[in-house]
Amino acid sequence: MDAIDRRIIRAVQRDGRITVSDLAETVGLSPTPCARRLERLQKEGVITSYGARVDARKLGLPVTIFVSVELEQQGRDAIGAFEQAIRRCDEVMECYLMTGSRDILLRVVAADLEAFDAFLEHRLMKVPGIRNMRSNFALRAMVQRDVLPDP
Repeated sequence: MDAIDRRIIRAVQRDGRITVSDLAETVGLSPTPCARRLERLQKEGVITSYGARVDARKLGLPVTIFVSVELEQQGRDAIGAFEQAIRRCDEVMECYLMTGSRDILLRVVAADLEAFDAFLEHRLMKVPGIRNMRSNFALRAMVQRDVLPDP
């Protein structure tokens, strides 16, 4: 991966709908080699998908909650079972396997406290293998990026 590939990646992170012609102009290539590079980056899995960024607040999901989960067991099977169950919960936007005192960190969105309570009671608390949970409500996002830094 060279500097031109990195410029292509940065440009499509900023605007996934950019045309190949505009992308080529932005990165300093002619359209055909630019299209080839873009296709290669997609085939290699560097660029994994395209999508729209949406405002959760405007869609009625203004509450963000970080939930730390401690599992009863930390074996591969227990983590796999938790992961499989949590993938079915649309409220969970991100799920990370962590080091430290908590095994899992979830980022959950909800319409309000009642909706989060319903998620806990009817979804998360029914996932087997959870020893303990702790929730923290985000007051506001201070930094939120979609464009990765240069390595």
